[in-house]
Amino acid sequence: MANTVRIGVIGMGNMGTAHAKSIIDGKVPGLELAAMADIRATRRDWVQENMSEYPWYDSAEDLIKKSDVDAVLIAVPHYEHVPLSILALEQGKHVLLEKPISVQVSEARRLNAVADRAEHTFAIMFNQRTNPLYRRMRQMIMDGELGAIKRTNWIITTWYRTQSYYDSGDWRATWSGEGGGVLLNQCPHNLDLWQWICGMPNRVRAFCHVGKWHDIEVEDDVTAYVEYPDGGTGVFVTSTADAPGTNRLEIVGDRGKMICENDQLRICRLKVDEREFCRTSQGFQQPEGEWEVIEMGDDNPQHIGILRNFTRHILAGEPLISPGQEGINSLMLSNAMYLSSWLDKAVELPIDDELFDQHLKVKIAGSKRKVAVGSDTITDVKGSF
Repeated sequence: MANTVRIGVIGMGNMGTAHAKSIIDGKVPGLELAAMADIRATRRDWVQENMSEYPWYDSAEDLIKKSDVDAVLIAVPHYEHVPLSILALEQGKHVLLEKPISVQVSEARRLNAVADRAEHTFAIMFNQRTNPLYRRMRQMIMDGELGAIKRTNWIITTWYRTQSYYDSGDWRATWSGEGGGVLLNQCPHNLDLWQWICGMPNRVRAFCHVGKWHDIEVEDDVTAYVEYPDGGTGVFVTSTADAPGTNRLEIVGDRGKMICENDQLRICRLKVDEREFCRTSQGFQQPEGEWEVIEMGDDNPQHIGILRNFTRHILAGEPLISPGQEGINSLMLSNAMYLSSWLDKAVELPIDDELFDQHLKVKIAGSKRKVAVGSDTITDVKGSF
């Protein structure tokens, strides 16, 4: 049995470079950097100056087909995620894909169908699934500590971005280059965690405000209302223009409430189930509860945690923290929010893929690439987390 996974990094922008450095620095036992690729001459020149000992390919296709890597890490613009992942899987490579899985649910379905047939690993870089706060929330919900979920609310407005950020690349914040705005660029992590912890809704009504605070053609401010199959409801609010921003996830159930904010998780456990209390109590009485701060460990490996898990899964069969196929869930939510806003009405989940694609095609046709100002070297590693 092999004890090393040889990986090629495709896309040597900020994310790809950061992952490559982590591997070179030995932060991921069993994972060896074996090749890199990028179509941009500027990135090739930088790599040859700073990391010349590693094989370089001028295209992703060449790296996948001609190198001897076991796996690839794909960190390229969104529209290339699906075709490159499919090519790599069909060429017998393990795949670790940066978020989001795709721009369109229909394309994500196509990739998942290939991944389901493939004998190799497919994972996605949802690094916040390693965060002990969210892992604990998910476990508490699964264990029934809050009972049935009645309401969820996530205000996530700590994704502040300046106009210069959007102007740094001609592809940024365009339908043709990026495929969306805050929902598709900054919020895939939040949308993934929201459904990972609380489950998928079955109905969405959203208001996606295009260029409300910036000179861009995609959304920078969103408010969405969702309904869950068991009767619960939820609200998701995000923006790239709130200062200071808020990151507060609140979940209310029959047996209490939990709040995650400022890197702290609190839970109020009711002494009596609210539904029982409502039926048996009188007048203005209210259920009593006790608040507790849930203590957390310090271990939050994030990107390195996903890289380690990906490697251990290949070498030793460790269960994946973030299976690639699950990337369709957060994308389903963002696609539903877009479609609801475009149609000006609520939409049911799963969405009508064909209808979404028709509307997106119109958006792309009217998209205008802009002249980039400065260097496109800004990454979304930091932000709400």
